[in-house]
Amino acid sequence: MERLITKLTEKHVLFTASFAIRLALVAYGDYQDRTMVVKYTDIDYHVFTDAARFITEGQSPYNRSTYRYTPLLAWLLTPNLFVSMVFGKVLFIVCDVLSGLLIYRILRLRGLNAETARRVCSLWLLNPLPMGVSSRGNAEAILAALVLGTLLCMEARHLMWAGVLYGLSVHMKIYPVTYALPIALSLRTMETTSEKDQKGWRRLIRFTGRFLNRELLLFTCVSGGVFCSLTALFYYMYGWEFLHETYLYHLIRRDIRHNFSPYFYMIYITTDSRWSQWLGLAAFLPQLVLLLVASWSFHSDLAFCCFLHTAIFVSFNKVCTSQYFLWYLCLLPLVIPHLSLSLKQGVGLLLLWFSGQGIWLGPAYFLEFEGYNTFLLIWLAGLLFLIINSFILIQIISHYKLKQTPQRLKAE
Repeated sequence: MERLITKLTEKHVLFTASFAIRLALVAYGDYQDRTMVVKYTDIDYHVFTDAARFITEGQSPYNRSTYRYTPLLAWLLTPNLFVSMVFGKVLFIVCDVLSGLLIYRILRLRGLNAETARRVCSLWLLNPLPMGVSSRGNAEAILAALVLGTLLCMEARHLMWAGVLYGLSVHMKIYPVTYALPIALSLRTMETTSEKDQKGWRRLIRFTGRFLNRELLLFTCVSGGVFCSLTALFYYMYGWEFLHETYLYHLIRRDIRHNFSPYFYMIYITTDSRWSQWLGLAAFLPQLVLLLVASWSFHSDLAFCCFLHTAIFVSFNKVCTSQYFLWYLCLLPLVIPHLSLSLKQGVGLLLLWFSGQGIWLGPAYFLEFEGYNTFLLIWLAGLLFLIINSFILIQIISHYKLKQTPQRLKAE
């Protein structure tokens, strides 16, 4: 069995097989879409394609209702109309496999040997969840590749490229902006022994001054420049509609459809209230407090801190769907090698996580397919799922051990 696992996790076998499986799923999805009532392709993929069609006709991608993404995504998928309808899916599965390669390289930089790094990154490459999401035409794989690319460049201290990829990440989806504080804290000049003895305002001035260094200035200028340039370009092309649909909508969004969020029921029953919008904004406060605490406590290990940030952001968000789980699952392989959990404990936490989703899916099924009013039960199941996620995060934090002997990536 050990020899089989070793053979399957050889670099060329692992990456070739993972790409082939995804490609086969794309082919099967095309067959199911043509022959069955229940479609394989995600509805968002058709939204992306329709937006791309409007672009090729010289119109705004936002003429397609429910398109609330950057125009860059629609531009990337214009080959759907001229080459093949599966072009976007192939792009997404390439990004999915690329994410596995980036995980491997980050793990090597963090001190793992080649065989262990391949086994850990196989948890992403052979995971049916990202396989299904990318092959169905969901664009989350692009963001996963950009975030992991940013972390790889940060680990290797290629700050200019890290800034470029980070600026692109925030442009594609707003949530990576939460990484800005831990990145800034990790790049600031380290405190000297003499400075630690200073008190009051002198220490505050010194603390602020440590953020004024070449590395942080370079990263800030590059990432900010990329983000602002893309924002200015698309604002010039599509006006206020671009800013509202891509960014502002997600800040004021009040989704009354059932989802995993602990705030779902509150938003649902206060839809017509004049306080509804303020309640939606207040939902960001627990996220903000927890993200600030995580940033200050764990910024010395950027990969782990970004994982915690993403898991906190998703768990406490006012809208939470299953595709959001990929935002932190792509970072989990960077954390696993440094956990002191036993195999039994790890499997137990995994089963607990799936059980929380299963409990939520029960009342959600009766609401969506049977027409029963199960909103309260869905909300209670969502609260239970939040408790489960919080418990799992506490276990991960308490069992996390950072290895302090990173080694440089070797050419292979």
